[in-house]
This record gives sequence, structure tokens and C-alpha cells, in this order.
Amino acid sequence: MGTPEFPDLGKHCSLDNCHQLDFLPFTCDRCQKIYCLEHRSYIKHNCPKADIQGVTVVICPLCAKGVRLIPDQDPNIAWDNHVNIECDPSNYERATKKKKCPAPGCKEILVFSNTIKCRDCLIDHCLKHRFGSDHKCPGPARKLETSFSFMSFMNKNGSKTDSKPKLTSTTSSNWTRSFLNVASNIRASAEAGMSKLSGEINQAWQIAREGSAGGQSSSTSGGGQVEQCPQCGAKFCSVTSLVDHVQEDHERNHTAASGGVKKKLTVDVCPKCSRGFRDPVDLVEHVEKDHGGSSNV
Repeated sequence: MGTPEFPDLGKHCSLDNCHQLDFLPFTCDRCQKIYCLEHRSYIKHNCPKADIQGVTVVICPLCAKGVRLIPDQDPNIAWDNHVNIECDPSNYERATKKKKCPAPGCKEILVFSNTIKCRDCLIDHCLKHRFGSDHKCPGPARKLETSFSFMSFMNKNGSKTDSKPKLTSTTSSNWTRSFLNVASNIRASAEAGMSKLSGEINQAWQIAREGSAGGQSSSTSGGGQVEQCPQCGAKFCSVTSLVDHVQEDHERNHTAASGGVKKKLTVDVCPKCSRGFRDPVDLVEHVEKDHGGSSNV
């Protein structure tokens, strides 16, 4: 072995029928034996530990799952562990069945390179049927049917503000119900305020009409002017009420007394204090006495 100068140089091949001296020998990483260049591979020297670091997987015929066989262990042990713990026969159809395009009449198998998800229905389709019009997508129509219309709800229940809204859509959320309740309360409050204001206006209008028809005028606060009828002595708060009283009561009575001939009754109003007088002489005397004789007519 070796040379006279280097007696330890090189080693013989471990194969029985070889034993060749090789100055650059190879050590097998599995059986840790030395081989020559020709027998360095596992197959050439039939290495008994060639599969010690390999991974062997067996597909289960029941669930289509892979069962890993551990080196230097009986395969029956790994198989029993899988059958008793992990095996699920219902997974066989999902694992072996190939996914196809759901478009009617399309039989193309969907893989990574030809699969596109529709934006409306969120279903995977092939490239040929990727648009909604190609696979009759029900996405937009379904969204319109399940959407909640606030205006249609308000128009439908406009006269029923106290009733609770009936939400038939499954997509309605809690904040939508809260918003509708707040809107109903606001509308009810507004209608109550309008009703109260309308009642107060009607009440004030009725009081004014009763005061004008009865010929009586309530005393005004702050020293308001009171007008008095020159014929019957009735008091009124304004000249307009006095004129209406004279035209309705005294003119009608004067017409009946004169045989049905209607005569126009005139009332002169003081330009200073707006007091009415039937006789112009009384108006002149009133101006000279109360206003110092200056009427500024």
C-alpha cells in the first residue's frame, strides 16, 4: 500500500471483488466504508443503509392522505397509527375530486393558472367565463334584493310613526335599527310641535273672532286706545272692528227701518288718535278740544 516515499498514501476499496488501491478514496456517508471511484455510489456497492435519511410516503386508499414511513421502523406500525388516529374517509372525495368551472356546460378543470374569482358572486371560474355576463352572475341582483331602502320604508310607514320598523333583510345591522329609531323619534317630536303650534294659532284666531263678533273689546295693557260706538256705546280695540260693527248692526237696522232701502253709513276717523265719529261736527269739536285744533288733514 502506498509508495516507498509515502507508504500510507491511498486506501483499498471495501468491495469484496474489487480491493483496488485508490489514492483518492471515497467514504460513504451512510455505511461509513471506503470505496473507489467506480463503486462510490450507493447502487454500485449496494449500500444497506442508503435509505436511512430518505422519506417514504404511502398514500392511504381510504382518505387519500400521505402516510410517512419512518426508517428503521416496521411500516405496519406507522400504518396502524394512521388508521386509528388520522384516517378520515370523508376526505377522499374532496382530495380526489377535481375542481371544475361552475359555468353551465363548462367542464374545464380549474388550476392555479386558469382560475379567476368573480368580483360579484366571489366564485372561481375559468378564463373563458370570468366575466359576470358569461356565467350569468347573480351577484348584483342579489345585492339589490337584499339591500334596505330607507326612503321606501319612510313612505310606507309615514302615518305609523309609533310602530317599530320590520326589517326583513338579513344584512341589516344594529346601527341601521338605531338610526331608524332616532329618525322616528325626531319625526314624532316634529309632528307634536307642529300640532301644538297649530292649536295655539287656532285658539288665538278664535279669541279674535269672538271679540270682534260680540262687540266687546278687552282692555289692552299699557294704556291702549279703546274705540266706542257713537250709537250703542259698545267698545272696540281698533277702528276696523268699530267700522265692521257699525256696518253689520246699525246699517242693517237702519235699512230695515227705512223700508228696505239701504243707506250707506259713513264714519269719520280722527287722524291723530284714530277715533271714529259719525257726525263730522263731533270730529271737529274733538280735534279742537283734545288736539288743540290742529288736525293736519
